[in-house]
Amino acid sequence: MAATLSGVPARRADEVLGPADAATRKIGKYSLGMRQRLGIAHPLLADPPLLVLDEPINGLDPEGIRAVRNLLRGHAFRGGTVLLSSHLLSEVDQTADRVLVIGGGRIVADGPLASLTTSSRSRAVQAVRAAMQASSAV
Repeated sequence: MAATLSGVPARRADEVLGPADAATRKIGKYSLGMRQRLGIAHPLLADPPLLVLDEPINGLDPEGIRAVRNLLRGHAFRGGTVLLSSHLLSEVDQTADRVLVIGGGRIVADGPLASLTTSSRSRAVQAVRAAMQASSAV
């Protein structure tokens, strides 16, 4: 139904989700992980140039995390942009090419995570290191 409403062929759902019975089951019957993947896959049906997500791996098991990463990487590989908000820098490190750190409503750091943690910009480095320590404690 989502593909039809998006004006794309129904087979596009299989391209985005891979082989699954998503087209034949009710959403309420899915696990949290599958609902998260469906929530991300729905806008991907139309292959938008920009995808904005807030904590997309929240509550997912390892399989769900891998599936979401693959969806996001696939979108980026096809030329799309993914703007991902997360406090889990270990996940950001495995998913993102570029990181923005926002503090006090302003961008305090911008670049690859590795360069931000070794930079001489002490305020940005402190913010990134604090966030990394907080996420590794989880």
